[in-house]
Amino acid sequence: MLDYIIVGSGIAGVCFAELALQHNKSFVVYENYSTNSSRIAGGLYNPVILKRFSEVWKAKEQLDFALPFYKKIAARIVTEFDFPIPVYRKFASIEEQNNWFQAADKPNLNPFLSTEIIHKQYQSISSVFGFGEVLQTGYVDVAILLDSYIQYLSNSNKFVNESFDYASLEWYDDGVCYKGIKAKNVIFSEGFGMHANPYFNTLPLDGTKGELIIIKAPNLNLDVILKASIFILPIGNDMFKVGATYNWEDKTNTPTEEGKKELVDNLKELIDCDFEIISHFAGVRPTVKDRRPLVGSHPKYNNLHVLNGLGTRGVMLGPWLAKALFENIEKGTPLDNQINIARFNKNSK
Repeated sequence: MLDYIIVGSGIAGVCFAELALQHNKSFVVYENYSTNSSRIAGGLYNPVILKRFSEVWKAKEQLDFALPFYKKIAARIVTEFDFPIPVYRKFASIEEQNNWFQAADKPNLNPFLSTEIIHKQYQSISSVFGFGEVLQTGYVDVAILLDSYIQYLSNSNKFVNESFDYASLEWYDDGVCYKGIKAKNVIFSEGFGMHANPYFNTLPLDGTKGELIIIKAPNLNLDVILKASIFILPIGNDMFKVGATYNWEDKTNTPTEEGKKELVDNLKELIDCDFEIISHFAGVRPTVKDRRPLVGSHPKYNNLHVLNGLGTRGVMLGPWLAKALFENIEKGTPLDNQINIARFNKNSK
């Protein structure tokens, strides 16, 4: 009997699989191809909400666990995918500079905000008021991580390339059986595809569509991630990832002309050099109305678990949430009330 069946091979599913490997637990991963959000993600890890200069919820705990965790994965799959790089926030006014310094004085933000205004002149970028530098930042090339990790799992016969059929799940006294495979637990990490899951589809998952473009801009000599109304992330060979849009109505993975126009218009306000659009992506982020993840066990079927709702910060949240769920199942460690799906149970206190 396996310890786990894991459904979904995005950031959440891969992080849980890695924890299972580290603890010598047996498992198999099923891909469900429900959404595209992990693969098209910007992949940034940034502990500060730069729109209003406030700390990301539990940013320190997330980063302290995620960065060493990714190093272990990189060693396992012999592939680099984590690239530390500064994030520069472009200031639009003196007032924004002052707000930055006020934020940097706060104990929770002080480790993440440099108090030196950067006046570096970048070709093709006007920056009258300079930039603020966010510390402990970078990006994960999520597509490289997922492709390499899935290949590793495939080579170990731990990956099944087919959609999960909920109707084929059967219960036994000591676990479940799925198409002849017995397991103690099932982890559902399907992203926005959770809406098709009959066991967890009543949870308030509210997907947010995001679109990104990859551009080629030989005259944009940018060596940091630039954040203003959008982000510009250098990925090498004069190529840059530019994002992202937020659409709360459209729940499809189809790139749109409206999304592209929004990105291009914002980009032209930020840079004044020519660029060519190389590719255009879209995906639905698994967001939740209260802006907290969905983690926990089914109230009736206690060997069915959910790991979802990572939203726009999956790279930071994924490892930390996977650890929380793993320790909850294996050790009985209580889940943080803010992530526990029990918060939506009217009978829970």
